[in-house]
Amino acid sequence: MLENLIDRFGDGAVLTMAGALVGLLFGAMAQHSQFCLRAATVEVSSGVFGPRLSVWLIAFCAAVLGVQMSIAAGWLDVSQARQLAATGSLSGAIIGGLMFGAGMILARGCASRLLVLSATGNLRAIVTGLVLTLVAQASLRGVLAPSREALAQLWLVQGGSGRSLLHQVGLSSGLAAALAALALILSILLARRTCVRTTHAIAAGGVGLAVALGWVLTYWIAQTSFEPVAISSITFTGPSTDTLMGLVNSSELPLGFGFGLVPGVFAGACLMALLTGQARIERFGPDTPMERYLIGAGLMGFGSMLAGGCAVGAGMAGGSVFAITAWVAVFFMWVGAMITHKLVSGMTGQVPA
Repeated sequence: MLENLIDRFGDGAVLTMAGALVGLLFGAMAQHSQFCLRAATVEVSSGVFGPRLSVWLIAFCAAVLGVQMSIAAGWLDVSQARQLAATGSLSGAIIGGLMFGAGMILARGCASRLLVLSATGNLRAIVTGLVLTLVAQASLRGVLAPSREALAQLWLVQGGSGRSLLHQVGLSSGLAAALAALALILSILLARRTCVRTTHAIAAGGVGLAVALGWVLTYWIAQTSFEPVAISSITFTGPSTDTLMGLVNSSELPLGFGFGLVPGVFAGACLMALLTGQARIERFGPDTPMERYLIGAGLMGFGSMLAGGCAVGAGMAGGSVFAITAWVAVFFMWVGAMITHKLVSGMTGQVPA
């Protein structure tokens, strides 16, 4: 079937369709489950293991389980994925993770959450997301690129087995899947204890499965295509910048997985918001100062490019293939977010809006 689609439409179009499919699933499930790393870190920093943490853990564990089961079954090989094969930066993961974590507290959401909220009519999220995308582009190829490269060069790790956490600790994909299944069960029990609605828990699992589906689909397309195709999964800052720059700088659409992913997530979240009656216009106000959102967007834009991805791209997609830099990045996203929440709530006497 894939061969026929590629012969008829070409690699780029098929990758775009795959991205749109994965995006629709992710957007709908993320909107319904209220999946949000920022909200989970706020709960933990407040000393609460609550429903938002439960939702994030279910999504993360489902992603790891889906990916590692696929590898163990022979449906997927991620050895050539950028997160493992290319040289990585531990200094970038640490510094970028801290910056991204701080930014998502100030902006009230990470890159994926801002895109999902944009689809529900949240004008704050749209403005913040555009600023994040522009800063990310400046960090990748523009005026901020030299600073990013200098920080990334401070502590490098070679690609291949040296960047694989599973290889370093001597675990197989099958055993990793078994541990992820156990962690998923514990996360579901926590969700039941914290009164998470069943449909929200199922949707959180759907978020994780969307990450796994992204890996599998791009791998299958890469195996079928005669042209080199990068194996990847869900991430937002890179595809968002590529899509935006392609639309404003080129007369041809930049077809690819990321080009289908971004509008797919928007459409899926919008549809779910309309079906559940959660779509509404939200603007900046006295309790939601624009300057804090813009500072957060800037920190996330630079931090995500330095860390090798956003909370989903590095944290879940990279984490699910056990890239060392991804696990370090998501750990320091948690650290940066929790510290920032403590500082901001201490100054204002309330949780950031």
